[in-house]
Amino acid sequence: MYPPRAAWKAFPDAVLLADELAAKRHPDYSRAKAGDVRAATSLVSRIVDETGVDTVRTLIAAVSTSDTPMFVSAHAYERHGVNAIPGALASFLSERTGIPYETVVVQTNIVSHTSADGYGRLARQACFGGQVDRDREYVMVDDFVGQGGTLANLRGWIEKQEGRAVGAIVLTGKPYSAKLSPSKEQLYELRQRHGADFEEWWQEHFGHSFDCLTQSEARYLTRSPDVDTIRNRLAAAKQEGSRRGRTRNPYG
Repeated sequence: MYPPRAAWKAFPDAVLLADELAAKRHPDYSRAKAGDVRAATSLVSRIVDETGVDTVRTLIAAVSTSDTPMFVSAHAYERHGVNAIPGALASFLSERTGIPYETVVVQTNIVSHTSADGYGRLARQACFGGQVDRDREYVMVDDFVGQGGTLANLRGWIEKQEGRAVGAIVLTGKPYSAKLSPSKEQLYELRQRHGADFEEWWQEHFGHSFDCLTQSEARYLTRSPDVDTIRNRLAAAKQEGSRRGRTRNPYG
């Protein structure tokens, strides 16, 4: 079953709080990624400065129309444990801004996106579960944005439950990946390159049109050689994930 998504419309760019190399080279990074909460707390407190916190405040002031927005993090399940960084970042930002942090929404499968190529990320997508308050505004928090699929699926879950995802904050990632909403030009180029039949195939296999892709996902597919290559690489990546047990439900 594919995770739900929603068209991006005028969704703002994600806020990146730290340089990617600085974060990944930090001595606490690997342990935090593998589930060490103390290491994650230390990493976030050392990497995120006051300028970053002010940027978060600015984003929320710009996108929120509510007095009660909430942070919600993408709890990512890795092969070596639960990635502790998103939760630590959400908790840190909650303390610094006074905005509450929702802990009920969680990722419900294992995708192992770390070091995966674009096809692996597209084939093995994160699913979410947990209660979402109707009409409440949520600001999504994650540790890294590559193609942006995890944030897209977290937003999809929130919107399906009639909540409102209004922004995204990420510890680090590629600057060009911060643009989540695909441009009209990028979507036009994708459709022109691979044709309407491919979008119908995508809808059938992933449950959404190209409007629900991120900018990076749309660009990646556009740059793929042809439709057959995309289909074959996605199938191989999905089979590889299943073989290694990467997509099993962590709750058993």
